[in-house]
Amino acid sequence: MRPTSADHLALTDLVARYGALVDDRSPAVADLFCPDAVLGLPEPPESLEPVAEHEGRAMIREALGALGDFPVTQHALVGSVFDDGAAQGEATGRIACIAHHVRERPSGELGRITWHLRYLDRYRHTAQGWRIASRAVHIDWIETARPRGWRIGGQR
Repeated sequence: MRPTSADHLALTDLVARYGALVDDRSPAVADLFCPDAVLGLPEPPESLEPVAEHEGRAMIREALGALGDFPVTQHALVGSVFDDGAAQGEATGRIACIAHHVRERPSGELGRITWHLRYLDRYRHTAQGWRIASRAVHIDWIETARPRGWRIGGQR
């Protein structure tokens, strides 16, 4: 089954908001998760499947803080599929994303790492609206490139 049109719209906004808040380095990203949520992350390049679990908003906030190593990221959502969950007020999602990470290498050159990934999600409807109950990040492949420039807050 598929969620209602209103639920689909709310879930689409939730996953888009996640990408925007991560790219903005906003600690508010953790508020998009249920208080008892679990975030499963890979450890590339050794593991492209989720191997590290972070439970609860504080641990999720801390785990996502590691993206601070990259002054610029861009999460481009390229597709989403939502289905009803096992119980009422639950849903599941499969989100395709291309996540670009740019930083300056020790040599001074710019480097870009791009992850082609899937978020396998469970959502729960709460008093605050839909929230992420669990998210497992699966990287399908990684690309590297040398960008010509970057912009942080309009500067560079």
